[in-house]
Formats: sequence, C-alpha cells, structure tokens
Amino acid sequence: MVSKPQKRISKSKRSARPRPAPTSKRKGASPGQAARAAAPISKSERSRDSILGAAAKLFRRQGYSATTLRQIAAMAEIKAGSVYYYFDSKEQILNEVLDLGLSAVFDAVKKALRDAGEVSHRRRIGLAIEAHLSALLEASDFTSANILIYGQLPEALKKTHRPLRRAYAKYWDKLFLDARRAGEIRADIEIVPLRIFVLGALNWTIEWFSLDSKDAVVKLARRTELLIFDGVKKA
Repeated sequence: MVSKPQKRISKSKRSARPRPAPTSKRKGASPGQAARAAAPISKSERSRDSILGAAAKLFRRQGYSATTLRQIAAMAEIKAGSVYYYFDSKEQILNEVLDLGLSAVFDAVKKALRDAGEVSHRRRIGLAIEAHLSALLEASDFTSANILIYGQLPEALKKTHRPLRRAYAKYWDKLFLDARRAGEIRADIEIVPLRIFVLGALNWTIEWFSLDSKDAVVKLARRTELLIFDGVKKA
C-alpha cells in the first residue's frame, strides 16, 4: 500500500476552492482547465487537474474497480503518494469526476435555454438536445465516465450523485411536459419514458459518434429533434 505523505490539503481548504467551469473544448481535459487557461494557474492546480483528467480517462476505459491510484498517478505523471496531497481516496476522485461530468452537461443545457429567449417548445427541446450533445462530446472523458461507469458502482457510491441526476431528469421532464401542455407533443405521450428514451439515445452517441466539428454536432442534434417530433412515418 502506498504510504501517505505528511503534507496534505485540509478538507476545509478543498471545499473552499472555486468550482471549475463546466465545459472544456479540449477533449479529455478537466472541465476546469479551459476556463482557467486564460489566467495563470498554480502548479498545485495543474497537478490536481491532471489527476482528475487521468482518472476520468481510466474510469472510462477500464471501470472504477479496475482503476488504481497508482495507475492514476502514473498517467498524471506524479508520484503515487502525491495523490493524497489532493484527494483522500479514489472514491473522492470518482465523486469529483462524476460531478464534473454531469454538471458540464446540465450547465450547458441551462445556459442554452436561458440564452434562447422566447422560442417554441420544440425549439427549446432542440436547443437542449444540441447543448447536451455538445457538452457530452466536448468534455468527453468526464461525461463518458459518468455515463459508462455509474451503473457499475456499488449502491453506497451512487447515493452521492442521485440528487444531481434526479434534478437533471426533472429538468427534461418539465421541458417535455411544457411542450405537451402547449400541444406540441401528443397528449397521450408519457413523459418519463420519453425522457429516458431521448437521454439514453443522446448519451450513447459517445460510443459511435465522431466529433469532427461543431457543425457535425448541430446536424446530429437536428436529426434527433426531427426524429422525436416527426418520427419515421412517411408523410
């Protein structure tokens, strides 16, 4: 077992540290790195981001259980014992990776709809689809880790992340419910199964979609919107 160095950042100092911004345009990077790229950051912050980025990659590739702190440290190019300077455990790293992954998507969707102003419910849902896909594919390792390994986690580890996941689900439920009330979605459509279907389809694009350009994401979002609202039946 790796011995823990004596010098450590206290939990109170960690919790007071500003949260990273939600998205990164550099695939695989910590969602906080792009936001801080314009301003000087300390060596400590860079090391912490490197640990999170390495963990996200490894969690995505081989799952939570198979990933060790030694592997994370090796990929982050730091000494194994130095991980404990920033995090108390692998579980704490996992919690932050998953939180950053889902927060990146949730924040992007909320911003897109705030910026949209007064538009139709169909357009709001289309913008939400586009924002979800963009954040999902641009912050790939963090968002993908959240999607791919959450179901593999023990119940005790899932509990921490349920409130945010439920909040995001309810946000989409309201989008669809508002559209149904406005007559833009059929009255007999059940909202929860619809949301599960849509988010499931969006999330699994990480397995087959190649992010070549922003335009490619927009086209995928438009095709998805068309499928949801117009279906596959020939007119």
